[in-house]
Amino acid sequence: MAFPSAPFALWSVSLLTVLFTAAVHSNTSFEDDPLQPMTSDETVPVGGTVTLTCRVAESDNSSLQWSNTAQQTLYFGEKRALRDNRIQLHRSTSTELSITISEVQLSDEGEYTCSIFTMPVRTARATVTVLGVPGKPQISGFEHAVKEGEKVTLTCTSTGSKPPATLHWYKGDQLLKGRPQVVETVDGNPTYNVSSELTLEVSASDDNTLITCAVNHPSLTLGDKRSEQALRVLYSPNVVIHPESTLPREGEKFSLRCVGNGNPEPTIYTWDKKDGGLPLQAKPDGAVLHFLMLNKSDNGVYVCHADNGIGSSEGEYTLLVQDEARNITDPTAMSTTSGVDHAVIGGVVAVIVFILLCLLIVLGRYLIRHKGTYLTHEAKGSDDAPDADTAIINAEGGHSGAEDKKEYFI
Repeated sequence: MAFPSAPFALWSVSLLTVLFTAAVHSNTSFEDDPLQPMTSDETVPVGGTVTLTCRVAESDNSSLQWSNTAQQTLYFGEKRALRDNRIQLHRSTSTELSITISEVQLSDEGEYTCSIFTMPVRTARATVTVLGVPGKPQISGFEHAVKEGEKVTLTCTSTGSKPPATLHWYKGDQLLKGRPQVVETVDGNPTYNVSSELTLEVSASDDNTLITCAVNHPSLTLGDKRSEQALRVLYSPNVVIHPESTLPREGEKFSLRCVGNGNPEPTIYTWDKKDGGLPLQAKPDGAVLHFLMLNKSDNGVYVCHADNGIGSSEGEYTLLVQDEARNITDPTAMSTTSGVDHAVIGGVVAVIVFILLCLLIVLGRYLIRHKGTYLTHEAKGSDDAPDADTAIINAEGGHSGAEDKKEYFI
């Protein structure tokens, strides 16, 4: 069995020692080595500003340095090394070196290195990820109005995103599911173009409904970029007949108006009557049917047909002519007159009751006063009379020497 020579074995041991030492240094932290610089990865959208910070726990007065992806020195301590006005010093101390890069471009993406010139030199890397901001979505495929019941296919496209953006479809506030989106790379550019298709079967209720395509991407706030497209649907009219009056009377003029809600609006209107032709006094004028003078014989069901070129529909109205106005008592007038009469009668009754109360009060006071005077005359001379009969005689005739005594009650 052959064994490796001594020089080869020694070389192998030395190589393992170097690899182990490198592995130890690559995982060094503040706790293991206070002079080991520490950085963090950053993500920034195109056109934004990113801050790169390098720190050490302790300082031995060695300078910190930032280098770009091409290993060009950007800052050595407080000293600028690369003439690029987008790169500025943010903070420089014995334990920290921070720089900012403004108006970030896609070419700024990559690994940046922070170094401290100790023995040995210690380094740390920070990866800057630049997001390509997607453009505003564009909706195509809907140049003309479509008939109800037909299908329409819309395409939404957004360019310049990195990583690829996600597109969402909405009908009003309702989220719709489109076909799986297509992602395409751009030659000579790290961005992507994305597109999505949506197929809808439209109905009359979809007319003027907004279809929205929204972009979802880490560089955007949700809903920042969206486009809207209003659907235009052609549909048959929906016919409704409105009478001029809800109480048509015999002998009066009257009309029916046909309203056809469709897209486009109806242009052709025709009138007829079920179970017979139109009366002689009924004159059609487009959407309006005029009655010059109503008659009981005009009663019946009238039909309006409306056509807008997409389709035709009809509506019905049942006419029931009432009696002439002079034979009908106006219930409103009766109610008003009755109300006035009741008010007058109530006022008169109130006055009479008041007068009676006043008379009763006056009569009562009079009777009270009269009773008081009678009792006083009856008692006149009763003190000197030997008996009751004499007292009464004295009261009627009186005594010449006695004074009249009267007592009044007030």
